[in-house]
Amino acid sequence: MDTSTTRPARLRVGLIGAGRAGTVVTAALSRAGHQVVAVSAVSDKSKARAAQLLPQAMVCDPLAVCEQAELVVLAVPDDALADLVSGLVRAGAISAGKIVVHLSGRFGSEVLTPAHEVGALCVALHPAMTLTGEVYEVDRLDGCPFGISASEESRPVAEALVVEMGGEPQWIEPHARVLYHAALSHASNHLVTLIAQSQDMLAEAGIENPGQFLGPLTSASLDNALRWGDGALTGPVSRGDAATVASHVSGLAEAAQTGTERSGVETYVALAKATAIRAASSHRITASQADAVLDALASDD
Repeated sequence: MDTSTTRPARLRVGLIGAGRAGTVVTAALSRAGHQVVAVSAVSDKSKARAAQLLPQAMVCDPLAVCEQAELVVLAVPDDALADLVSGLVRAGAISAGKIVVHLSGRFGSEVLTPAHEVGALCVALHPAMTLTGEVYEVDRLDGCPFGISASEESRPVAEALVVEMGGEPQWIEPHARVLYHAALSHASNHLVTLIAQSQDMLAEAGIENPGQFLGPLTSASLDNALRWGDGALTGPVSRGDAATVASHVSGLAEAAQTGTERSGVETYVALAKATAIRAASSHRITASQADAVLDALASDD
């Protein structure tokens, strides 16, 4: 497809907030041919990250970033975003003709309303990817879905920017942003906690290399879950083995008393309860089996 009429002209890009996601996304814009001219970075880590991923960019304060850039990427914590936008507008740093993009999963473009009111094109653009700020992660955006929200006039710009970065634009209605973001956070962030706790448990059980056990198992589980949903459930809960579940709770509670595994039992109980309810709802186990499992889990309350 000829993208010459759909892709925006080469833009001067500025980044406010050289965090993990902001630097990777902005580096992807650079890879697409845009010119990254300025970045705001405060901590030593953010300055080092900017130097590694955006070496051509001048490090300066947020007002100077806006002055230099046609496309301003805002990559600050969610709770700081609204105040940042308002402050930049009050300072005259954002004006008509600027493109303002934020990377928050929580918010749509409504958080950019002050910028929209002065004539800026405003876009919410969130990569559905876990990013740690490494150079190789730019390639992870190839084929990555991006949750976008924007006004109708800004939507073509949003979609073109995502496509240029190699991503797949997915329109998210403003009212659905919180649920969308909660789902991604639940799947990604809580998975990290789950795996870390499981590694601690295996280490307590005397396993020297927990990752050797968990890698193949969790990779297969993830693949099966994405393919089959609740049909991928295996293990004691999915069989209604209440006594086995009770032994797990007892063993984890005992380990918690030593201080080596602090919260694994609470996580196990909460997720096992949710699993039992889903297993019963999908007819993997009977209602009486689910009740027996839930009773075994209640012994920890």
